[in-house]
Amino acid sequence: MKKIPIPMSLQKKTLCDSSQYEALYKQSVDDPEGFWNEQAEQLAWFKKWDRTFHFDFHKAEVKWFTGGKINVCYNCLDRHIESKGDKTAIIWEDDSGKLTKKYSYKEVLIEVSKIANILKRNGLKKGDRVAIYMGMIPELAFATLACARIGVVHSIIFGGFSYEAINTRVKDSDCKMVITASHSKRAGKTINLKAIVDKGLEGIDFIEKVLVVKHGENVPMQKGRDVWLHEELELVGVECEAELLDSEDPLFILYTSGSTGKPKGVVHTQAGYILYTSLTHKYVFDLREDDIYFCAADLGWITGHSYIIYGPLANGTTTVMFESTPTYPHAGRYWEMVEKYKITSLYTAPTAIRALLKEGDEHVKKFDRSSLRILGTVGEPINYDAWMWYYQVVGNENCAIVDTWWQTETGGVMIAPLPGAIEAKPGSAAKPFFGIQPCLVDAEGRELAGDSEVTGNLCIKHSWPSQMRTVYGDHERFKETYFTKFPGMFYTGDGAKRDADGYYWIIGRNDDVLNVAGHRLGTSEVESSVIKSAKVVECAVVGKAHEVKGESIFVFAILRPNLSESHEEIKQHIRRHVKDTLSPIAMPDGILFVSDLPKTRSGKIMRRILRKIAGGEQKDFGDITTLADPAVA
Repeated sequence: MKKIPIPMSLQKKTLCDSSQYEALYKQSVDDPEGFWNEQAEQLAWFKKWDRTFHFDFHKAEVKWFTGGKINVCYNCLDRHIESKGDKTAIIWEDDSGKLTKKYSYKEVLIEVSKIANILKRNGLKKGDRVAIYMGMIPELAFATLACARIGVVHSIIFGGFSYEAINTRVKDSDCKMVITASHSKRAGKTINLKAIVDKGLEGIDFIEKVLVVKHGENVPMQKGRDVWLHEELELVGVECEAELLDSEDPLFILYTSGSTGKPKGVVHTQAGYILYTSLTHKYVFDLREDDIYFCAADLGWITGHSYIIYGPLANGTTTVMFESTPTYPHAGRYWEMVEKYKITSLYTAPTAIRALLKEGDEHVKKFDRSSLRILGTVGEPINYDAWMWYYQVVGNENCAIVDTWWQTETGGVMIAPLPGAIEAKPGSAAKPFFGIQPCLVDAEGRELAGDSEVTGNLCIKHSWPSQMRTVYGDHERFKETYFTKFPGMFYTGDGAKRDADGYYWIIGRNDDVLNVAGHRLGTSEVESSVIKSAKVVECAVVGKAHEVKGESIFVFAILRPNLSESHEEIKQHIRRHVKDTLSPIAMPDGILFVSDLPKTRSGKIMRRILRKIAGGEQKDFGDITTLADPAVA
């Protein structure tokens, strides 16, 4: 694949050129302790660390900056007040596009401190867990930072998830409080979030308070449990001292799908996480003092945690929060915002790029995009056509395209073409960030070295600061999932190719995890929801290539006997059930009713056969000698 030259506008002005990248990367690998000590000096510490890092991948042990005392919220807000207090920290635009709110660093600190005081007033203390379930409104950011300020561990639940997701996550992490909003607004629709929370908390008696932001009409409030945020704000002061926290104290839990039915509570800690997210944000987006940076993700995903709130604010950047969708009320919404706010960096998903590409170039070209310098992609590999459209039409061949690979588990960007330092190849995540030592191994764990093109399982050989520390409440699952398959290495679960130039190309998941529009969903989660529809005896879910979403969900289902409805009615019932109990994202695009499923003699479903059928291949299933009944294929 031909490299795309670095745009002329970036060749002499970036933070890092090719020789600097090579030197810094070499230092980070040859002397990781010295490199990370130097980088950590950029943070504000209450007490310096005693030991830079210690890890043992055989035992699934990871620790960074032990002995240090720090506060993530302090690093995002307080330390900027003297020099940047009046600078805009957050620009928020509502769903309609008619309302904008701007908050300076001083104003954000006040809002965060007041909510932190509310949490303390309601009995929350260091180490307690709080679930947050909201749409993309400013209070979501304030509540997140308020938790960090006093050492409360936040668990943000994506506002598009159902009541069952709330129920399982609140139970798993034993939360004491839920923070929500009365409603969310998205693409012209109003969703009653409080009603979803109420249903999700049925049967749970350990939630002490539900704190509700009024974002729409009034909603029913349960006496003794539910309180309005605006009423609580009247009872607290505007100052709240930041808690001194250990470097390895937990910062947040974020649930991500696994190959089993139960989502994994990924735990990230204080110092290593904020150092790595701020450093990657700085270099991947070639950060400048006057940047207006827009990550069009949701705070309910790791991208929102790391690159809407924590990374940008730690760097003193102006970050944009966005309540709506890229095509509402028109397909030029992103580019209208670029013109309105003079956005310099845009970070979005290939799904959004493909959807906008289909709408035509005229929606892009009618708006002034001359402020743009960096265009990023996240969540899944981007195909060549979408990459080139992003580069040629959106960026006028004058912006760097940074195609980033990372995961919830990694905390921050792991592989990306740094602007001005690494020439891009469309569809490739390019080269590793400082300190990251990726490798490809075969099925037996043998490393695939050399300069020729190789394909294998993507693993990481050395720890990095923002690496997840455990699965909440289940460290054995952490060890089993990430360190057992290839001992001595962190197994990402992804397959990848490395070309002769050392560029990495992500192929996709090796396990039973779907990537739908950049959102990870476990096949077993979807299968469980389909079966609970009460129409299906057994089913299997696979991914199918989709030109916009990247991957769509295809269900093979065995129906219960003696159902009176038509097949079409049953399909609609299943889709509604999955939407209501799991998420609209999880709704199957395709459903095929079958009499049996292809299984091995041990009972494992042979998904590779189902993937081929879903993709339209009716022959060449490969070796099916292990099928219990080969006739099924």
